[in-house]
Amino acid sequence: MNKLFPTQEVGSLAKPRWRIKGYRGKPLSKEEIAEAVDWGRKLGIENLGELVKLLSKGDSAGRKSALLEWSAKYAIRFFETAGLDIVFDGEQWRSEMYEHVIRKTAGFKFLGYVKSFDYRYFNKAACIDKPKYAKSFYLDEFLFTKENTKKEIKVPFTGAYTLVDWTFNEYYEKKFSGKIRDFKRRKFEAKRDFLFDLIKEVIRPEISKLIDAGAKWIQIDEPAATTNPADEEMKLFVESFNETVKGFNCVFSLHNCYSNYEVLARHSCELRNCSQLSLEFANRDSRQTGTGNERTGYNSIKLFEEHSFQGNYGLGVVDVHTNFVEPPELVRDRILYVVEIIGDPSRIYVSTDCGLRTRTWEISFRKLKNMVLGAELARKALE
Repeated sequence: MNKLFPTQEVGSLAKPRWRIKGYRGKPLSKEEIAEAVDWGRKLGIENLGELVKLLSKGDSAGRKSALLEWSAKYAIRFFETAGLDIVFDGEQWRSEMYEHVIRKTAGFKFLGYVKSFDYRYFNKAACIDKPKYAKSFYLDEFLFTKENTKKEIKVPFTGAYTLVDWTFNEYYEKKFSGKIRDFKRRKFEAKRDFLFDLIKEVIRPEISKLIDAGAKWIQIDEPAATTNPADEEMKLFVESFNETVKGFNCVFSLHNCYSNYEVLARHSCELRNCSQLSLEFANRDSRQTGTGNERTGYNSIKLFEEHSFQGNYGLGVVDVHTNFVEPPELVRDRILYVVEIIGDPSRIYVSTDCGLRTRTWEISFRKLKNMVLGAELARKALE
């Protein structure tokens, strides 16, 4: 993209109340239906009468799939109306980044919910057999987005390392039981086998389908990347990323947030075919404007430069864990501070820290609008 500081959202957007309740077959109140109509008008959604009819009637055949499409269309228009250059559908088709993939893959059994962060939980599974590709988990979502936007599309894709790290590894640990006496070595080798089987049997086939359908940019989401900071474990993560993207004619980027960036930076130059690191900084930064030393939240980017990372940065300038709406001037100064560090403004893409699924649509929209305005102020400052 020729434009300086193109703007992008990282992935998720909160699901509207009418989408959640309607999908579960629960009746909606007049206020909830009115909320859908109000947002539809703000976003320029066509044929709102059809949605009202769908929301007003009880559960019926095809209702769930129709609601998925309506909420995805709303999210796409939401990002477009906010002014973003690179969009997706807010992951409206997905139950959650982990469960959505595992539920459509053979060889797993769900065991119950565990806490991930704040008040958020995910349904954790055990691997009980060799993973096998059962059905596509992102293709229909991508095709719908492609049909409903003319903007550049970036597909968020949960990475294999995180899927493995968040799963009980029963099958492979039994496989290695008795073969390796040392407990830690047995756990590591079992994890390695699980990881590369998952990449070969599930992850790469889905990526291949996306690329065949026209996907040009896939963002690999790896929140677990530095959970185990030991050098051997980080080398395994790097190897898994490189194996995932190897040989595909597509742009790939890596998203990682709320992690140990000192550890990630040491291995960043080993990542192959990684065009961008989408990282979280606003959460660590002060709310003071200016481009002086007070921008300490962004100093960790120096680590990536010191370790010779050559790609672009998806620069998190919006904190997704607070309702504070960043003024455009603060966004501008965060961008310009990083320009001074890396010296090349063309390497900066302007992003939220992470997905916005924990914020209301009202807050998210204001945050994104100001992010777009801040990026414009940064462009003007460099003219």
